Amino acid sequence: MTKPVIGIQLYTFRDVTKDDLLGTLKKVAEIGYQAVEFAGFFGHSAKEVRKVLDDNGLKAPSAHIPLNFQEPDKLESDLKQQIEYALELGLEYVITPWAPFPETPTEADLESFIEKIDKASQLVTAAGLKYGYHNHDFEFKQVGGKTIMDHLLERIPADRLIAEFDLGWVHVGGYKPADYLERYKGRVPIAHFKDFVQGREDTEIGYGSVGYDQVLPAALAAGVNTIIVEQEQFKSSPFESAAISLEFFKKHGVL
Repeated sequence: MTKPVIGIQLYTFRDVTKDDLLGTLKKVAEIGYQAVEFAGFFGHSAKEVRKVLDDNGLKAPSAHIPLNFQEPDKLESDLKQQIEYALELGLEYVITPWAPFPETPTEADLESFIEKIDKASQLVTAAGLKYGYHNHDFEFKQVGGKTIMDHLLERIPADRLIAEFDLGWVHVGGYKPADYLERYKGRVPIAHFKDFVQGREDTEIGYGSVGYDQVLPAALAAGVNTIIVEQEQFKSSPFESAAISLEFFKKHGVL
């Protein structure tokens, strides 16, 4: 079995990256992560970021790049600029990290969402990159007897949209991560590992209720080749938490 690449979503270090993205990359490599997923570039050129990645032996398969849902007429032009940056940096995936939904989504909300994701998928893949969507729990609300996430993945073909399942949010949304990994086997090359203690309170990988001892084998069986750790709440510091989460993967022999 080929071991997955273990990376971390840089939003984990959002209070630091806004002022010191390049220094954060170095620290992430020192902790032992093999890859990073970006959540903003904070004015740095792609060439500058690429050099620090290469100097520290880090892979950068993907970035979370929001769509301009607030100004739909600018969605295409804004995304094209981000695509140019992604190509220069050498990313493989452009991932939309979220979409706005009301508390009770309607068919109209669903159609508007799918239309915009479909357009983004066409723009990204036409440029030679791969496109994905990252879920939270609200995409597991139902519209017309089916989850929003299932509607999305059924309506947009696999050659234009991969699922970057956040397995912790799948759990919070009331579903079993292993079931969704099996359902979309082969369509989830990259996945988020995020653990939750209770409700929406997150923690280090292996210390919550998601059950990653069982989810990890399911992810590997489904074809996940890049695992991205993410955490937003910390007892001490994000760097200490990142190191603790990394021990989970060492313990299970994938790092």
